[in-house]
Amino acid sequence: MQHLLNLKPEELAAWLAERGLPGYRAAQIRRWPIQSPGIDFDGMSDLPKALRIQLAESFQLWTMSQVARQQSDDGTEKLLLEVAGGDRIECVLLRDQRGHRTVCLSTQVGCAMGCVFCASGLDGVRRNLTAGEILEQALRLKSLLAGGERLSHVVVMGMGEPLANLPALLAALETVTAGEGLAISARRVTISTVGLPKGIRQLADSGVQYHLAVSLHAPDDALRSQIVPANRNVGIAAILAATDDYFARTGRRVTFEYVLLAGVNDRQEHALRLAALLKGRPSLINLIPYNPVAGLPFQTPDPGRVRQFQETLEAGGLAVKTRYRKGNRIDAACGQLRRSRA
Repeated sequence: MQHLLNLKPEELAAWLAERGLPGYRAAQIRRWPIQSPGIDFDGMSDLPKALRIQLAESFQLWTMSQVARQQSDDGTEKLLLEVAGGDRIECVLLRDQRGHRTVCLSTQVGCAMGCVFCASGLDGVRRNLTAGEILEQALRLKSLLAGGERLSHVVVMGMGEPLANLPALLAALETVTAGEGLAISARRVTISTVGLPKGIRQLADSGVQYHLAVSLHAPDDALRSQIVPANRNVGIAAILAATDDYFARTGRRVTFEYVLLAGVNDRQEHALRLAALLKGRPSLINLIPYNPVAGLPFQTPDPGRVRQFQETLEAGGLAVKTRYRKGNRIDAACGQLRRSRA
């Protein structure tokens, strides 16, 4: 059976029309999983019983099962979900002191980009998630909110390369940002990519106002190709050309994410080269001290090294923010929980 959340409003309206039912029922049907995550068709009390039966016979409303839930004392919650076929993915709810409630979503089962420090890609990529599966993650995380809380931000930084599954992601985000959906402003949605120039330009062509974050992690191709093997087929110059185009098309400043790996890419010379590489670009550099993954050899730099790296970039005229990962006590880095429960 089809996943109901995969259907666009017009597709659901067409399904209703084929059965001689009024189109306004589509909005009623779609409103229920948005407002009441976990509800079944029988609970849609403003629909005729005959329609509820037809829906249950034709569609699945929830296609994932919860395998594990972890909570951290900083308010972070992480879900391990099993999708159709038995594969597992992760998604995260992040809380901060400003009142932001952010969901971090996955777009693929695994990842093909091969970043050497990341747990998500250790077993390669299995498949793309559907739009409904991406949206279902957001709704399941929404169900964890207490009274008075509401989702405010979305980051597509979970498992997988978002731009390798762009059509499904855009379809899911259409509901996330719609007034009759989760009503989250497009300007509060961030899509993080390893840097696929074609995908970056397709995202710009879509006309949306999502924020773009590029996982750079190195100031030159030689080092980046060691850390991010996918770079061998692309190169930093092509990525920066695409991000320049993205800014020109959207007016949105691009964030460059840089995971600091002790003794690998955190030296003064790396900071100086990064400052020269990005000088003059309207961007934000997001430094992320590494969150260690069991079985991988990388370590977190000491705080002094992180501070020196940031100061060097700032002296070079760049806007810099250091982001410390939330939920490090609950395996919140992408792929860690899935591997620990394999």
